[in-house]
Amino acid sequence: MTRLARLEDVPASRRPGYVPEAHGVGIVHLGLGAFHKAHQADYTDRALAASGGDWRILGVSLRSPKAAEEIGPQNGLYTLVVREPAATTGRVIGAIASALCSAGDPEPALAAMVGVSCRIVSLTVTEKAYGLDRANRACDPSHPAVAADLLAPRRPQGVLGLLVEALRRRREAGTAPFTVLCCDNLPENGALVRAATIDFARRVEPSLGGWIEAEVAFPSTMVDRITPASTAATLAAAEALTGLVDLAAVETEPFTQWVIEDRFPLGRPDWGAAGAIFADDVAPFEAMKLRMLNGSHSMLAYAGFHAGLRCVRDVMADPALSRLVRRHLTAAAATLPPMPGIDLGRYADELATRFANPAIAHETFQIAMDGSEKLPQRIFAAVPYATDLRPFAFATAAWLRHVSGRSHDGPAYVLRDPRAEALTAAAARGTDAAALYDAVSALVPIPAPLRAETVPLLDAMLSRPMAEVIRDEAGR
Repeated sequence: MTRLARLEDVPASRRPGYVPEAHGVGIVHLGLGAFHKAHQADYTDRALAASGGDWRILGVSLRSPKAAEEIGPQNGLYTLVVREPAATTGRVIGAIASALCSAGDPEPALAAMVGVSCRIVSLTVTEKAYGLDRANRACDPSHPAVAADLLAPRRPQGVLGLLVEALRRRREAGTAPFTVLCCDNLPENGALVRAATIDFARRVEPSLGGWIEAEVAFPSTMVDRITPASTAATLAAAEALTGLVDLAAVETEPFTQWVIEDRFPLGRPDWGAAGAIFADDVAPFEAMKLRMLNGSHSMLAYAGFHAGLRCVRDVMADPALSRLVRRHLTAAAATLPPMPGIDLGRYADELATRFANPAIAHETFQIAMDGSEKLPQRIFAAVPYATDLRPFAFATAAWLRHVSGRSHDGPAYVLRDPRAEALTAAAARGTDAAALYDAVSALVPIPAPLRAETVPLLDAMLSRPMAEVIRDEAGR
């Protein structure tokens, strides 16, 4: 079977609506993962088809060479498989021109970022990769990548180090700075990355920090598209659609959303033609997504995983847990202010429908990653505005049950979290539900109003099968 590498081998109905080679590279993207390929690269592909421009993407993998090795021999081409409830559709994306891995040698990535054709550096690297000190709006000098790059700023390996060194070289060459476009799931993501980048730069060279503060744009964004990890089934679906072997294929749901603060001094692709929304203030959209979609996602992931439910679709097929998902969506919506043009009830219905999509195999264990970073913005941030604390207490208890590592009602598992070692040590000191709550809360502060309802729920989850606790909770 022929491997995907040439568009002339792709059925005409599956090809991009433009000639990729006719468009130059204008974006360097850090974090060449499945979400980028299902979201920003898809929007850029459709924008190129609608309006053209030199806006193709150089993808940079920061750690593993796997992503670059998959897509490189395919000349940047890959199949985006869209899993709809009744059918599987998809097309080949041509927006990525090439890919590389910067681990061990940052020079090729830096050269691309410094090049005058680069007008945007976008990022999907997950929160833990930045080295953010969110509380102080700064970089975290204890973060391994930040610490290493502060010692050797001219040869960076981490995200902030790469951004600052590339911007330093552009300033030195008299080249206008690129726009930094964070597309990670963080509230005020542009402002947070801006503050951390400026702080890092000032630690390296104070005047450079001042220049970045004055000259570089960091628009905020809100992104949304459920993108499970690729599997053998993903590759098989891509082959069925194209007749070609595609080792870089990704799969996703039909729904997609991108809200962007429109600040791009050097221009941008016509993402609006692809359906992106440009807004003066992204924050209300961020809060809506974080509390409703992401918050309910986290709750169902922890509860579902420990009830033996592998995928989100399995959760939604369980009457009791599906009821608790609906309860959480309602409670989260009640914490949000009115938004012109947005019907939160309808949004909740759309989310429930998306979660139930039988064609999407989004694993609960995958969603359960990195809870120490996700819960504060997804669950805890809603508490001051909540009239009903019970759903947020249930979500918190389910997370703490996951942190406990106990396998009394299921197989052993590995806690995947950037603070896993500290959380595991804290859980070991938690001989009962109250002690576990207090030990973990000392590391990841939990809003005090949640304690009264969380501890009894956690006690039940630590002593009984999760499926029983879910049924009791749904029947309250």
